[in-house]
Amino acid sequence: MLVLHAGAGPHTVMEFAEAASKQSYVIVPTHPGFEGTPREEGTDSVADLAEAYLDLIDTLGLEQVLVVGNSLGAWIATEVALRDNHGRVKAVTLIGATGIKPTPPLEVADPRKAGPVRTGELAFHDPKFRDDPSTFTEEQQATFFGNASTAVVYGGEDFYDTKLAARQHRVTVPVLVIAGEQDGIAPPEFQRAMAGGFPNSTFTTIPEAAHFPHIEQPAAVFDALEDFLK
Repeated sequence: MLVLHAGAGPHTVMEFAEAASKQSYVIVPTHPGFEGTPREEGTDSVADLAEAYLDLIDTLGLEQVLVVGNSLGAWIATEVALRDNHGRVKAVTLIGATGIKPTPPLEVADPRKAGPVRTGELAFHDPKFRDDPSTFTEEQQATFFGNASTAVVYGGEDFYDTKLAARQHRVTVPVLVIAGEQDGIAPPEFQRAMAGGFPNSTFTTIPEAAHFPHIEQPAAVFDALEDFLK
């Protein structure tokens, strides 16, 4: 299992990955530039990350790979499946999916415009999971804004690819799209539309969860994933 994190950073998928590692061999990379890691100047697009992770899969000699991506990671996961010419990727799971251009009136929220407090409200249904920016240390603030800036490097100002929807039909492996019913970042109907662009997709919603259902309702997400894999 290759688990790809959201624009907020690798902490968005770590508990999920740890739980999944009880049954699978799990790889959880940090996208270059996140958490203060170095990023080569030429690595500046979602496609660059997808190719880097396909190279990683090849280098490690992995087969039967399930790629799981959350938010920005879901966009990367889609591109990984699109570009997998060695047939190593066997299925994809997108959680809080982004990547395609939203059709009005649907839209994907921009955390830079919403601000950290409102973003927390949009991203988490349960207030206990929301960060309190007023308690951030200087280091945490630097990490927060550094990750946000790096996400823009990869995702662009609009945070979607106008051509991605037209390429989705080339992803022939099974795709599971999981949306939190209260997702205020990428509305469930937007994610349903993205699921509809794949020829072999399953769409499911998770109650009492927003953009990170695997954090708020991990048991429900793993149940959906198990059903999908069966």
